[in-house]
Amino acid sequence: MATKYKRVLLKLSGEALMGDMSYGIDPKVVRKVAQQVASLVEEGVEVSLVLGGGNIWRGLKASSQGMDRAVADYMGMLATVLNSLALQDALEKIDRPTRVMTAIEMPAVAEPYIRRRAIRHMEKGLVVILAAGTGNPYFSTDTAAALRALELHAEVILYAKNNVDGVYSADPNVDEHAKKFDELSFGDALRLGLKVIDGPALALCQENNLPVVVFNMQQEENIKRVVEGEKIGTLVT
Repeated sequence: MATKYKRVLLKLSGEALMGDMSYGIDPKVVRKVAQQVASLVEEGVEVSLVLGGGNIWRGLKASSQGMDRAVADYMGMLATVLNSLALQDALEKIDRPTRVMTAIEMPAVAEPYIRRRAIRHMEKGLVVILAAGTGNPYFSTDTAAALRALELHAEVILYAKNNVDGVYSADPNVDEHAKKFDELSFGDALRLGLKVIDGPALALCQENNLPVVVFNMQQEENIKRVVEGEKIGTLVT
């Protein structure tokens, strides 16, 4: 089947890798993600990923409890590397070549992030996992995803969530009258204060006309369905 997008960046929260666990990495979830990503590459889609680290460490929470914010954020970046290596292992177990590239150099476990090399990897059919955020504290992995997507000329960012199926007018877990948006402009998202992605990431996408799709990754094959152009979740454009 023809796909709507030919080069995508998939952003997964760390919590999405926990499954039903309260902490850590659920191998079953990682395998399912790997299978969906591999199926995209088989259809000719060039794929990069950014993973969060909240299933292992939350820098903001540690900072609010007295830890130096920069230290807490660097620890969060290391958590994203753990998640990235887990996904790399799952992908390579199903014979899908993968490169983990980190914003903080650690050559024993991953390549350093070099933009042109990352693009070349994708052109050759490798999955590129971009770890350690931007390499700088005070920036979320949402912002890292927006930055990397722009650098790598992705056509869209896919923000896969594990507990919501799109963008709502209010928290659907709290407000039963919350309205789900099928499509939304960046301007309306900012004006209404909707929690699509964090502010700096949203501003980067708006400024550079980079569309965003927010959807639920728990439903089987949703990642593939979004890339094929099926209307799932919320399109922010």
